Amino acid sequence: MIDLSSGSPLVEGMTLYRAAVPDADALFEALRCELDVRQEFLQFFGRDVAMPRLTGWYGDPGGTYTYSRLRNEPVAWTPSLRRLRDELRDSLCIDVNSCLANWYRNGDDSMGWHSDREPELRDAIVSVTLGVERTFQLREGRKGPPLSVALPHGSLLVMTVKSQHRYAHRVPKERCTGERLNLTFRRVV
Repeated sequence: MIDLSSGSPLVEGMTLYRAAVPDADALFEALRCELDVRQEFLQFFGRDVAMPRLTGWYGDPGGTYTYSRLRNEPVAWTPSLRRLRDELRDSLCIDVNSCLANWYRNGDDSMGWHSDREPELRDAIVSVTLGVERTFQLREGRKGPPLSVALPHGSLLVMTVKSQHRYAHRVPKERCTGERLNLTFRRVV
């Protein structure tokens, strides 16, 4: 069961639980086998550019989600994702119905500055980190000084939708070896 005893607020609307997933090793290995993640491409100035990570979109039927002009139709929940979703629903009392799986192959994979402010998002974004520890940065607005936080294996970060309107966040490139899986559970309507 999800452990919410290690929670600490980062900024208004964002709380980090450093040791929330007690079976993180087993879950990481199961998802390594179950997930279907792929290389997506974005259009920049008329040319296709590979996203610097692999992604997969999972969820309930009808949970279509669009970001960066990519339309994501949900794939059915894997057994491990379904169990984790149910535990998150029970522990946090948040009705998540979809999950974006981000697979970072090494320290060269990253996520640029952004806010998850799409109109179809409701409630909170629940972010689970498995695998190698990576730096998560957030800043107020577009030019505020960044706050850097390590997201360890088995951690859980809860970000309210309201916080997405105030803060931007990213996972920068950094020197590290090993893979990281980030699962961002959401409720989309």
